[in-house]
Amino acid sequence: MTSMVFSECSTSAASRLFPRACEASVAIEACAKVIDGKHVAKQIRDEISAEVSRSKEATGVVPGLAVILVGDRKDSATYVRNKKRAYSKEEDVLKFISRFNDDPSAHGILVQLPLPSRALFVPCTPKGCIELLHRYGIGIKGKRAVVIGRSNIVGMPAALLLHYTSIFIVHSRTQNTEEIAREADIIIAAVGQANMVRGTWIKPGAVIIDVGIKPVEIDPKSSRGYKLVGDVCYEEACKVASAITPVPGGVGPMKIAKLLSNTLTSAKWAHNFQRV
Repeated sequence: MTSMVFSECSTSAASRLFPRACEASVAIEACAKVIDGKHVAKQIRDEISAEVSRSKEATGVVPGLAVILVGDRKDSATYVRNKKRAYSKEEDVLKFISRFNDDPSAHGILVQLPLPSRALFVPCTPKGCIELLHRYGIGIKGKRAVVIGRSNIVGMPAALLLHYTSIFIVHSRTQNTEEIAREADIIIAAVGQANMVRGTWIKPGAVIIDVGIKPVEIDPKSSRGYKLVGDVCYEEACKVASAITPVPGGVGPMKIAKLLSNTLTSAKWAHNFQRV
């Protein structure tokens, strides 16, 4: 069974906003295997597409997903690019949800805040993290896993999904975070703090799943003025780890793929049919 240990990561508040960049040489001498979320997500989407085609032919049902974006966070905007924003007032959000809930063509509703709630489905991000491990043949049984972050949409569900591992969850008040992380065979970083996990935090050969995505200021004269980085300093970590997810292109695409998977499952429940 999974054993879970909660530890009481001290970090400065100032470092939460545009922290120092990774200090790594331009040429990376050794690099971990890249866990390509885009590739795996495409495989999943192809599998879903094939099943949707069979479902449409057999039942006439096509799963539909409605997306509501609340607020203007850059990472959320990246996640649901080209989607129309809804009003952020609760009453307006509820009106949108009610409208989509009455729409027979919408089998899933994503409120992109995200909002804490009881879920009927495993949250997409942690589900995608575990799927990446499985699809790359990375065994987890008997391993020591450290989850950095304890949110109810990533950290806690990810810990619960890491069956048969010894799990250590660290958070904003944990002491000796670096020492705890250095003992891990698998690290899932989901704290939303750019470049927090340095190469010195990682045990040689560990597997790194970087959930974080944070805009960091770059040359203001550039087209975007910022770049997206993860919780893990990629340039440093890939010299030490055996496998690592990049940002972007790692967990992000899996999030979308598992969202589609959950939507398909919802459509099956709504219309009482199984895999066809």
